[in-house]
Formats: sequence, structure tokens, C-alpha cells
Amino acid sequence: MYDRILVPTDGSDPASAATGHALTIAERFDATVHALYVVDTEGIAHEAPGLSLDSLRETLRAEGEATTGVVAEEGAERGVDVTTAIVEGLAEDAIVEYADEKGIDLIVMGTHGRRGMDRYLVGSVTERVVRRTDVPTLVVRGAWD
Repeated sequence: MYDRILVPTDGSDPASAATGHALTIAERFDATVHALYVVDTEGIAHEAPGLSLDSLRETLRAEGEATTGVVAEEGAERGVDVTTAIVEGLAEDAIVEYADEKGIDLIVMGTHGRRGMDRYLVGSVTERVVRRTDVPTLVVRGAWD
């Protein structure tokens, strides 16, 4: 049923919770997990206009290596194959494109669970991915036990 599971990660608690679910599903279906970190190049210039773009990009790529590496280590401990990738772009675009390019069968994403006005003002990468993809998407909120 599931051969390729995508878990976008930024190292946050919701992403860690999603990783736990993705690895459990992968164990059950003998699937490969794709751990994806997106360097948000759209946000870099706006968030830190005084910093060197190349330096910031390099820092974020190193963070991505560490973050996806954690998923790979957890997968290895559980006997799950994990492929890691770091891409640049707008997060929701990059996630949807990666899922399409790699033939992903399931996306497992964490969410911060914002409510009310905060949800409408800030928005959610997870929500935008769910609206844009045809790939079944499991949304995970909370800590993984």
C-alpha cells in the first residue's frame, strides 16, 4: 500500500511527532521514508536582510543535514530505509514537487495546531500542502511517545 513515505522536517516537536508516525507506518509496510528539509529561500531575504545570503543558506543547509540525519538515525535503529534530501524554495511548493517527482504514496506532516486568528494570519505549510496535493496526507499534532 505504501512504498514511499515523505516526512518533511524542520526539527520541531510537531515534525518529530510526524517522524515517529512515518517510521511506524514504514515498519508496517516495509516502506522507505524520505526525510525532506526545505531551505526557505523566499523567507531568507525577508527575515535577515542584513546577513549574507550565501552564509545564511550554508547555515540552513547544515541545519538540514543535521535534521534529516536524525530521521535517518531513527530509521536505522528501527530497520527502516531512509532517504534524505535538502531542497531550496518555498516550503509548500518544494514539498508538493518532491512528492510528485519521487512518486510518494503518503505524506506525514506535523502541525503546530494554531487556532483562531493566529491560524488565519500565520497560515500553515501543512494546510497548504494538504490543499495542493493529491497524495494522501497524515497530519500529526502533538508529541510522539
